Amino acid sequence: MTEIVYMTQGNVTMPRLNETAVRDWIVEVASRHGQKVGCLTYVFCDDPYILATNREFLGHDYYTDIITFDYTNSRHIAGDMVISLDTVLTNAQGLNTPYETELMRVIIHGVLHLCGINDKGPGEREIMEQHENDALAIIPADVFLKD
Repeated sequence: MTEIVYMTQGNVTMPRLNETAVRDWIVEVASRHGQKVGCLTYVFCDDPYILATNREFLGHDYYTDIITFDYTNSRHIAGDMVISLDTVLTNAQGLNTPYETELMRVIIHGVLHLCGINDKGPGEREIMEQHENDALAIIPADVFLKD
């Protein structure tokens, strides 16, 4: 059973996501990688929260846009994904990309990790970016709620 939970930590406002459209997109992307979606939790946070998480759980002393905790079993991808909205915004500005596009790239980045795609080894970053671009190419137009 697919269950996707969204929450916030730190000083951030919950992104205005159309949860049904996002869920359907995630399920489609996972399916294209031969996976089914189980339980996913997205924790949207600020830079201080993700830095503390990075230090505590990974021993890394730097900011990042996402940390993925993988609980996947043989039948369903599952995990917790901690996303710094501060870093997403900084990256979007640096890449001259709309914030919404960068947020969706990071959201699917975690799913792709759960599907077994890595980005740390030689040539892996380019493979990950191609999979992200493929996923963004099929994103529904209504993933963000309008005011």
